[in-house]
This record gives sequence, C-alpha cells and structure tokens, in this order.
Amino acid sequence: MIDVYGLNNCDTCRRARKWMEAEGVDHRFHDIRKASLDHADIAGWADRAGWETLLNRRGTTWRGLPDRAKENIDELDATKLMTQYPALIKRPVFVLENDVMVGFSEEVQAALTR
Repeated sequence: MIDVYGLNNCDTCRRARKWMEAEGVDHRFHDIRKASLDHADIAGWADRAGWETLLNRRGTTWRGLPDRAKENIDELDATKLMTQYPALIKRPVFVLENDVMVGFSEEVQAALTR
C-alpha cells in the first residue's frame, strides 16, 4: 500500500488519485493539513527525496513568507518551515516502504506501477 500525502483541493493530487484508481494502485490519501505530520516525518522525507525537491517554492505560501525566512535557507530551516506551513510541501508525496517520491511526473507514474 502506498501512502499519498497532498491537499484535497490540489489539482495535481486529484489527478494523481484518479490515475491511481484507474491503474489499480492500492493507496491511502492523507491531507497534509490534517495528517498530524511532525518535524521527524518531514525531515525523513527530506532525507530520502531531498529537501530542495520537497520544498514548494512556487506557491503562494512561499511567496507570502518574509524575505528573511527565505534567504540562505538550509535543510533544517526548510523542514521547520514545511512543518509549520504544510502547503510548502511539494505535492503529492508518495511514501512506499523506504522510498519517497515527490510530484506526479511520468517517471513517478512508472515507478508506482512497478
């Protein structure tokens, strides 16, 4: 079973869930705003997927942060911000045993159907 983390109102997350259902990929969806994620969860994802891959710098949440919070950011700062503001997590996040994949590219889709 694959755990999928995202936002219910995220178009990419909805597309991924619809695709997984059509492909018969067994999964559980967790809304990251309601999933009670802690810093250790997010830091673990960052270790496996890379914190720069996990951090969503394109969204309104990132743009709304003060410049001082975005300057010279490192992994610890990024994971703390993602813990405080879950919308900063790039979506969807797929968690399979020891692997974490971020986004819904063709490469991720291929890995999910192996």
